[in-house]
Amino acid sequence: MDDEARLSALGRMQILETAPEEPFEKIVNLVRTVLAVPISTVSLVDRERQWFKAYRGLDVRETPRSISFCNYTIQQAEPLTVEDALLDERFARNPLVLGGPKIRSYAGVPLRSPDGYNVGSLCAIDTTPRRFSPADIAILKNFANIVSDELELRLIASTDHLTGALSRRAFEEQVNREFARNARYHRPSTLVAFDIDHFKKINDEHGHPAGDEVLRHIGRIATQTLRPTDFLGRMGGEEFAILLPETSAAEALVAAERLRHSIQNHDFELPGGEAIKVTSSFGVSPIGSFVDVGAWFASVDQVLYDAKSSGRNCTHLAA
Repeated sequence: MDDEARLSALGRMQILETAPEEPFEKIVNLVRTVLAVPISTVSLVDRERQWFKAYRGLDVRETPRSISFCNYTIQQAEPLTVEDALLDERFARNPLVLGGPKIRSYAGVPLRSPDGYNVGSLCAIDTTPRRFSPADIAILKNFANIVSDELELRLIASTDHLTGALSRRAFEEQVNREFARNARYHRPSTLVAFDIDHFKKINDEHGHPAGDEVLRHIGRIATQTLRPTDFLGRMGGEEFAILLPETSAAEALVAAERLRHSIQNHDFELPGGEAIKVTSSFGVSPIGSFVDVGAWFASVDQVLYDAKSSGRNCTHLAA
């Protein structure tokens, strides 16, 4: 299992640390009712934890990945069932078995991302030994398909159709989560803002379909240039932003310059076959000690403005 690629797929779904949502809440309620189990979860397996998007019968929102039953589920294509955890060497000494919630039997179906990675599982859990029948598993698989469909619909709603970047709202939500993560763990992170130089001129001289094609190219170039763990957002018009987790200011400056040069050196082929050159201006701002996310966005907007004011086609770093 390529866990780094799987984690990147989970990150692209923009769902960790989000508020409860009715479709997922309904599913865990139905699993409990239909399969007559006291516990059901929609579990997403992060790097070091499993986080519950929806859960019933538990009083915690996450547990360490190292003790998670779902960590085993995501490593296979078919459902995982455990009839009696105390008799299974993988789980007999597990604190979730020996202590609360005293798991004895488990059934979990992998939840696949649109690009084919197992990002989590839909689980049915009992506190007594139990053999889940083929009919039980069939029901759980059907519910898991509904959860996977909801995850995909949620992803589509958060994506800009033209460029493949996150929508402004989805990007801002991701930055809020990163800001909160920084407050908790004090890890480096950097925001980059950039826009296309003289984009109005492209639209005026070549037409709006040509402008749209330039934006599509920008989305592809950025996706190819950035790391899988980075987040590209379209903030409006020709304005974009990038969130670079676990990245210092110096590293982000190198990444921004790499993308700027990739854009500058690219031949943008327009509808009709004509090719033009395009440049872009960048601002870079590390997370620092901003009081809130708004101040972080204001900082990166200011250095982008400075880059444009100094002649465009350059990158400025916040002091």
